Amino acid sequence: MEQILTLAGNNLISPIILSFALGVAASLARSDLSVPEAAAKALSIYLLFAIGFKGGVSVSSHGIDAKLGLTLLAGIILSAALPLIAFALLQVMTKLSRLDAAAVAAHYGSISIVTFVAATSVLESSDISSEGYMVAVAAAMEAPAILSALWLISRGGDGRRMDGDLMREIMLNGSIVLLVGAFFIGWATGEEGLAEISSFVVAPFKGVLCLFLLDMGLVAGRGLRGGSGVLRPGVLAFGITMPVIGSICGLGAGLLLGLSTGGVVLMMVLSASASYIAVPAAMRVALPEANPSIYLTLSLGVTFPFNLTLGIPLYVALATALTGV
Repeated sequence: MEQILTLAGNNLISPIILSFALGVAASLARSDLSVPEAAAKALSIYLLFAIGFKGGVSVSSHGIDAKLGLTLLAGIILSAALPLIAFALLQVMTKLSRLDAAAVAAHYGSISIVTFVAATSVLESSDISSEGYMVAVAAAMEAPAILSALWLISRGGDGRRMDGDLMREIMLNGSIVLLVGAFFIGWATGEEGLAEISSFVVAPFKGVLCLFLLDMGLVAGRGLRGGSGVLRPGVLAFGITMPVIGSICGLGAGLLLGLSTGGVVLMMVLSASASYIAVPAAMRVALPEANPSIYLTLSLGVTFPFNLTLGIPLYVALATALTGV
């Protein structure tokens, strides 16, 4: 417990977390502070490219083997299975309709790339190494959760089916395309490519992340301010309970795969996080009747700050204790 509290304390006073807290506080205080939409888009493009590129370079150095394939498979299975757990939990803990519950569940099988990036920064600060190919696992965990949500709806007699527009939204979502594309560029160019642009993708990374999280804090604060009517106690409890359950599933998978301590942490983070970019875009096409104020406020206003402040330190402490590092 002391280790968890120490890690949480160090995490809470990091520039990354304090930038997010500043955004939330400014939004709740109704300040006119804002990040222009074009600038926020540019920040997200930078982060996705940098993390994808560096992940590709790591795979280039590591090489493709059975462990990489099994880790990708585990990520896909987790992404497909976690929405089923989330849906069952929502039916017990809340009074959400089947449609809203399925839409929320989809977010909790997919991933938050910013939570993933924040976790990698914490690992670097703690001198804990991880498998570079975990960024490929992150990309693989985007789509299966959406398919699981549609399956849940179809079982309720809704009659929805996959169509071309939805497939395009899922497979060609900009964040996925950029992440996967940058990954392959890094994989193809390797260490030499990284050396050429290291001043761009390495040195400014944490500073850009601070600015991006400032914007995320502003968005989360607005969601909390406007979504108070939908955040019933059961819904709020789900937003904190589900990431803990997901992290335990990720912990088990990471240990079975024999991942490094950092790899286990990242598998826990991926399984514990909730999407607020790719899945909401897909839900607008697949389940337009679902209430976005519920799933966006839960994923971005509840689960995201929980993972940033308390979740990541908890996952690091558990992984460290169980891997003996």
